[in-house]
Amino acid sequence: MALIALKVDVDTLRGTREGVPRLLRLLGREGVRATFLFSMGRDHTGWALRRAFRPRFMAKVSRTSVLSHYGWRTLLYGVLLPGPDIGRLAAEPMRSAQAAGHECGLHAWDHVLWQDNVRRRDPAWTVRQMRLAFDRFVDVFGSAPSTHGAAGWQMNAEAFRQIDRWGLAYASDARGPGPFVPVVEGGPLVHVQLPTTLPTLDELIGREGIDPGNVARHLLALTAADRGHVYTLHAELEGGALAPAFEALIRGWKAQGHRLGPLADAYRAIEPGLLVRKSLGWEAVPGRSGQLVAAAD
Repeated sequence: MALIALKVDVDTLRGTREGVPRLLRLLGREGVRATFLFSMGRDHTGWALRRAFRPRFMAKVSRTSVLSHYGWRTLLYGVLLPGPDIGRLAAEPMRSAQAAGHECGLHAWDHVLWQDNVRRRDPAWTVRQMRLAFDRFVDVFGSAPSTHGAAGWQMNAEAFRQIDRWGLAYASDARGPGPFVPVVEGGPLVHVQLPTTLPTLDELIGREGIDPGNVARHLLALTAADRGHVYTLHAELEGGALAPAFEALIRGWKAQGHRLGPLADAYRAIEPGLLVRKSLGWEAVPGRSGQLVAAAD
């Protein structure tokens, strides 16, 4: 069977300090490697409360028990509590992922700031945010990141170009059915996009009778065929209360015969002659508020 690449988005201080170590233990027991994408700057999760006025956001909050996954303290960062500097306070859990043999890359400097603003920001703002994250990553790990995965699947044209300027061979910033070379404003870029192909747990739970006890079964039905996928998990969810569902997923994928590994393995598995060029657009994804950057049909 094909490879399922595991991409771990680490959004918060709590996710870095608590979720990452739990995931490392789980993945270690199963003999599985993944790609961890880290938020390197301040945790302003509380700013996300401004999304309450967006369609479907409050429905997602009520479906997925945001408070239980993130905790009151995290939800107050940037509102009633100052946003802590994740890269300075939680560098050791980050480095422990690399020491355990996992691929490590960039998620964002400030997760909420990026997710809520990058679509409409200019090149100077975009490059500054990405440089801050890149420089902090080098400070923490002593080397450049191997890949990038955008916070909230939010990007703009300059952000895609910056990935090329960094010389990254591949990234996972979009949603879509399979690998592609991104075309930005009419021009193809150099790097390959490995888009998230499967729904996430927080997009599924609470919809159509899906709950933490049966969500793994639902996802496994989507991976029964012999084709590759990229699955995005979150340190705050699968590294927390939803760890049993993720463990069931890993064992189910193994039983289906799939290989599991990091984005680097998915990139190496690509047959260059089969890569297609695709423009980028925006689409609504069931179970998630707003629009996400995606490969255009």
